[in-house]
Amino acid sequence: MTGLSPEFRKEGPLESAAMFRAEAAGLAALTTTGTVRVPTVLDVGADNTHSWIVLERFELLPVSITASERLGRELAALHRRFSDRFGWDDDNFIGPTPQPNAWHDDWPEFFATQRLGYQVDLAEENGFAGPVTRGVRRLIERLPELLAHRPRPSLLHGDLWSGNHGMLPDGTPVVFDPAVHYGDRECDLAMAALFGGFDNAFFDAYIEAWPMAAGWQQRWKVYQLYHVLNHVNLFGAGYLGQAEALVRGVGT
Repeated sequence: MTGLSPEFRKEGPLESAAMFRAEAAGLAALTTTGTVRVPTVLDVGADNTHSWIVLERFELLPVSITASERLGRELAALHRRFSDRFGWDDDNFIGPTPQPNAWHDDWPEFFATQRLGYQVDLAEENGFAGPVTRGVRRLIERLPELLAHRPRPSLLHGDLWSGNHGMLPDGTPVVFDPAVHYGDRECDLAMAALFGGFDNAFFDAYIEAWPMAAGWQQRWKVYQLYHVLNHVNLFGAGYLGQAEALVRGVGT
């Protein structure tokens, strides 16, 4: 597309500086893997009144089947970048919500304290205490059983919904706006499946490159619950029914 600046600039109040720094760090981490294509960070900073991040500008097109297949394979390659522990060097954000990432050796403990526990505490602080949050707390107690498959800590995009991916004019799939950390690779796939927008070609290509371990269907519900609770906290009670359905689907 002619006439476009090669840069894409996002600005916000000074309070957004931490979010932009976390985005830049996540994109840099993904770039170093040489797997999925992400925008290059050109600048990130703040002054006395506002903050910003400047990224390589992408001309995005609808994702083709071929690009979906390629993204599935590239995501599987990304997930083979491992750590010895679950977490990240810094806390970051899932949307505008803070996302704690304290390092843990144990995956169920990490997901209990840094993911579901954090969101359910926030939901109760926001006035949503009730049957759903009580159900989530019962589910948290069962995480050692539900997440007993012993995943290796994989580098994750962390916020892989359809609005955070696209395709360049040359057919290259791209992702952006990450919430990176080391966790169970199934978290990215569960998020991709939650709100739609990723076709079967993406999932089939990923599974061909790296099949799922038994029991993934139930685990995906657990991982999706984290994002739905975040939507409760961001957008209100309209998402409580979806959270309740996920809790019931896991069984408490």
